[in-house]
Amino acid sequence: MKTSDFFYELPEELIAQTPAEPRDSSRLMVVHRDTGKIEHRVFRDVIDYLNPEDVLVVNHTRVIPARLYGAKEGSGGAIEFLLLRRLNLTDWEVILKPGKKAKPGARFVFGNGELKAEILQVAEDGGRMVRFFWEGVFEEVLERLGNMPLPPYIHEKLQDPTRYQTVYAKVDGSAAAPTAGLHFTPELLEAIRGKGVDIVPVLLHVGLGTFRPVKEEDVENHHMHSEYYEVTEEQAQRINAARKRGGRVVCVGTTSVRTLETVCDENGVIRPGNGFTQIFIRPGVPVRAVDALITNFHLPGSTLLMLISALMGRETALAAYELAVKERYRFFSFGDAMLIE
Repeated sequence: MKTSDFFYELPEELIAQTPAEPRDSSRLMVVHRDTGKIEHRVFRDVIDYLNPEDVLVVNHTRVIPARLYGAKEGSGGAIEFLLLRRLNLTDWEVILKPGKKAKPGARFVFGNGELKAEILQVAEDGGRMVRFFWEGVFEEVLERLGNMPLPPYIHEKLQDPTRYQTVYAKVDGSAAAPTAGLHFTPELLEAIRGKGVDIVPVLLHVGLGTFRPVKEEDVENHHMHSEYYEVTEEQAQRINAARKRGGRVVCVGTTSVRTLETVCDENGVIRPGNGFTQIFIRPGVPVRAVDALITNFHLPGSTLLMLISALMGRETALAAYELAVKERYRFFSFGDAMLIE
């Protein structure tokens, strides 16, 4: 299986630069896997495809203001830090621009010296392990000095940073939003609960690896990035209960899929757990815990497009994407949505 098998032609003007207003007014493509039928709806209509016995699984991670602009001590050279993963109280894994300025021992300052950092070591993928120095509460310092880490294909300034957060975001830790959840409003979620659908949060902190292209032509040689996940005993019980009562497990976003497939057994039963996952879901890898998926339209040749191809088949996925281009759907993080059921 080759990475080029997952390419498709996308006009640049279809890459959404701003989110839809209101959130649930984006478009929704509904793909029925059993019949091959495709419907074109508005996102708030997703409630019509949910049944009282179902469980809707969301990722309640919260994006942190992970982009920091600073200067190198001594020379004053500009530097950009992108926080990827917290290693302990003081140390983080980061991506830097320009990286040549960041050798072990180099020190950088942010703001008026309120935050400082020292490079500890160079990671295998070219990132850095750094140690931060500050006074007070790190999260409060980061809120003051950090910027929202929008994807590289979004070129317009986001006027309201909360629009890159889901309305149910709760646990700080992501460097990117689980974007399928951006379409939900509190009112839509309340209506879904009113229909009898259980809404269960799980956790996966999204790393910037989600935007990294697959560089290997042979898909099997791709090294998947590592992301922290967490599923509690109560969450596992509620998800398993849905299937026991004849309902479906409907995931919001590929991050929720990766979380459940990490912790499920061979029969699709969810087990509680936490840790780091590098699961790579692609055609040929069985999807055991998930019955339906709400997702956005993903980058050509990406692991996310490979994941949805594992659910619906590569040819079906690419045909749906070709139709989405023809119908002028909006793509990527601030774009429209697809329901695969």
